[in-house]
Amino acid sequence: MNAFLTNLIVLIIAAVAAMVWLGINALVWVYCERKFAGHIQRRPGPFEVGPHGVLQPLIDGLKLMGKQLLTPDNADAALYWLAPILSMLPVLLLFLPIPYGPVLTGMDVNLGLLLILAFSSFNGLAVILAGWASNNKWGVLGAARAVSQTVAYEIPLLLTVLAISFMTGTLSLTEITAMQDGYIWNWFIFRNPFTFLAFFVFIIAMFGETNRAPFDLAEAESELTAGFHTEYSSMGFGLFFMAEYGYMVVMCSVCSVLFLGGYHGPIPGVDGWWWMLIKTYALLSLMVWARWTFPRVRFDQLLNINWKWLLPLATFNLLAIALIVKL
Repeated sequence: MNAFLTNLIVLIIAAVAAMVWLGINALVWVYCERKFAGHIQRRPGPFEVGPHGVLQPLIDGLKLMGKQLLTPDNADAALYWLAPILSMLPVLLLFLPIPYGPVLTGMDVNLGLLLILAFSSFNGLAVILAGWASNNKWGVLGAARAVSQTVAYEIPLLLTVLAISFMTGTLSLTEITAMQDGYIWNWFIFRNPFTFLAFFVFIIAMFGETNRAPFDLAEAESELTAGFHTEYSSMGFGLFFMAEYGYMVVMCSVCSVLFLGGYHGPIPGVDGWWWMLIKTYALLSLMVWARWTFPRVRFDQLLNINWKWLLPLATFNLLAIALIVKL
């Protein structure tokens, strides 16, 4: 009984910490993304609210919370409001099995990687529900695109994760991190050419899985107004927005654990949570830079990239790593 209560208390503390972590990241990265976008496009970005516009995300959040919640005529109200909640809630669970430090793991489970892959799929379902329930043609088109995109890009993502799982013999993120201890060449990205290929495929699939530009076809404003969230205002839109940044942080954290050594430093004796933070934020910066650098692809190009390139590469990579492990 005491062990059960202890585990329950630890889980509650971890869930609260995940909520705080998600909120901080949403505020920080909304500001960083707008600043990055401004400087890339030779403009200052947010500049008026607070020193260098640093309070702008906070004011935007308060503005969203102050707006009226509206349900479109003839919309399915239950599904319409379920969608943003379904998009947001799984994010908190996804942070728990990720080891951010030697003792900074909310829930150390043997199937942590499987848990993340399973619950991250709820975002695609939420996008589909939002588009369908809105009774809006742009929303329906965004939902249809989301189905195709989510199904397509999950496959190479799963194959690259499976390749690392073959090498390590485990689905525990804590154990995978522990196997990359020591010098920088112990990180899986440097182990052999096939793990580097897996990292390359994972990064591209990560853009597709998180609906980030240049793969944000489910909400392409130049074609679909705002796609699946066209009809959402106030915190309905706010929950989708926070969930997007949450999934970005989760995927970048998982990538750091699988390929970049997690919280391990490049040399022995310097391990710590700061390495995990540096690696995760470097990958997040890459995602932001890509959004404001590359033009959005067409939808047929989006699917061709996956089915003609990523899927064959991921399959070949998995077979090659399986052969290496067997030999």
